Amino acid sequence: TKHKPKQNKRATNKETTMKASLTRLSTRIPKQKQSTAILIRSFASKPYISGDTTHFGFENVSTNEKVGKVREVFERVADNYDVMNDFMSAGLHRVWKDIFVRSTGVEAIAKTIRGTTTAGHRLDILDVAGGTGDIAFRFVDASNSMERSKSSGLDEISVTVCDINPEMLRVGKLRAQDRYGDAIINDTKGLSFVEGNAEVLPFEDDSFDIYTIAFGLRNVTDVDKALRDAHRVLKPGGRFMCLEFSHVTNDAFRAVYDMYSFNVIPVLGD
Repeated sequence: TKHKPKQNKRATNKETTMKASLTRLSTRIPKQKQSTAILIRSFASKPYISGDTTHFGFENVSTNEKVGKVREVFERVADNYDVMNDFMSAGLHRVWKDIFVRSTGVEAIAKTIRGTTTAGHRLDILDVAGGTGDIAFRFVDASNSMERSKSSGLDEISVTVCDINPEMLRVGKLRAQDRYGDAIINDTKGLSFVEGNAEVLPFEDDSFDIYTIAFGLRNVTDVDKALRDAHRVLKPGGRFMCLEFSHVTNDAFRAVYDMYSFNVIPVLGD
């Protein structure tokens, strides 16, 4: 989790500000989380891409190829993506996502905003690489936006799903309409779906209070660009939150995990 520093005047050199903030963040993280802090800090201290190639799974591909390859994979699995995640994680991804969304404090923030009589208070949430809506729907539920959609006027709380893949967005929007109806999308604008690249987001500066990305950062071609654009679209004081896989440190469990990763997951993906 990262807070965007509050400031009266935006820094002219945002990259420098972000590096400093990430470094300060790492000093406040408990010792057991230092590996995460080091990983975060490494994004700010050395280039994610230093040549013409990058990783795609366990192979190296040209940086120009990766976007197309990622798009191709998700176009193929879009309709069964959530079921596939259940099989691949034995349902654990749902628990991880629940914990992730609870950690944002959105439920309490939403109650405060909806309970105040003072106009102008808003909460704008961006979920990047969230095509089918798994994270976004948790935010909608936590903020009681479905109930709010029964009233007129724009919702004070908005959840925007941004994904580079139109097929994933299509599935997400259909799921949203089936779950919440059309009003939350068309009338109160409490939920929206926007096609866009995490490296060059189609939003104005200082647009969002919370930026989340769950199991999506690894699919971005240039993580440095994505982090800089996350910083750009966050309001001063906004929060960047990332849910992602890490390395298995237990040798016995790593052997089981590697067996599962190399032999089971590829079959499910096909």
